[in-house]
Amino acid sequence: MARRRKGRDISGWLVVDKPAGLTSTAVVNKVRWALDAKKAGHAGTLDPEATGVLAVALGEATKTVPYITDALKAYRFTVRFGQATNTDDAEGEVIATSDLRPSDEDIKEALHGFVGDIMQVPPQFSAVKIDGERAYKRARDGEEMDIAARPLWVEELVLTDRPDADTAELEMICGKGGYVRSIARDLGKLLGCHGHVLRLRRVWSGPFEASNGLTLEAIEQMARTPELDEHILPLELGLADLPELHCTAQGAARLRNGNPGMVIPGNVEYGDEAWASFEGRPLAVGRYKAGELHPSRVFNLTD
Repeated sequence: MARRRKGRDISGWLVVDKPAGLTSTAVVNKVRWALDAKKAGHAGTLDPEATGVLAVALGEATKTVPYITDALKAYRFTVRFGQATNTDDAEGEVIATSDLRPSDEDIKEALHGFVGDIMQVPPQFSAVKIDGERAYKRARDGEEMDIAARPLWVEELVLTDRPDADTAELEMICGKGGYVRSIARDLGKLLGCHGHVLRLRRVWSGPFEASNGLTLEAIEQMARTPELDEHILPLELGLADLPELHCTAQGAARLRNGNPGMVIPGNVEYGDEAWASFEGRPLAVGRYKAGELHPSRVFNLTD
């Protein structure tokens, strides 16, 4: 028999302003400990040296993680020109150099090719799977892989500052699965000078902003206290991109049992994905069909 996980049944979101030097998993474990939470996960991995918003889902909020993962995200990052590294960031080994440095106008012109629907090859040191094994594990063994390009939606990519000839500050808004390191690498290639990410910060992810996040130091100071609980945000923030429908009492009872339940018609059409609430509490996510929500995920919230 599997051992039952200890901890509190708490649900919602805690937004962390992740520091450099820690993995996303390490941050989640710290939050779980600080809240004595039974279940926690994160919505979108950040590289260990990256900083910024890491939204930690607690309890039933983990069922909404895919909607945050799919949401738009914003990054601010520094590209270092003149050097390519095997990891496409400053942590890696320099594998190529160039004395060429692009002008501001060269950079702005090149950025147009990275906006809209693009195809992007993930870094060799990444978590994508190659024949069932993580690419970074193979890369650590010195293997060089052919990683297939993947589609990415880039809504915006702009040059915001040019501190010196070697570096450029950029901001990007993109969809799911984007690798900022690949943007820096490919920009350097296009400009003929090589490039890698020097610094990276995720400014916001869906409805969550780094400016509203807690530092790990603050979380540790408030650990296991009601004060930290006050920073937990509602589960339904993870559903911000979906329309809300309100249930009838009878519909709520059926949805709680995983059955289609009657909802009050709203701004949705047949087959649209939506979430349902009753008396201000989220009940389920599903598809709207003929006056009912057909649930795909049901939230079992405790009082």
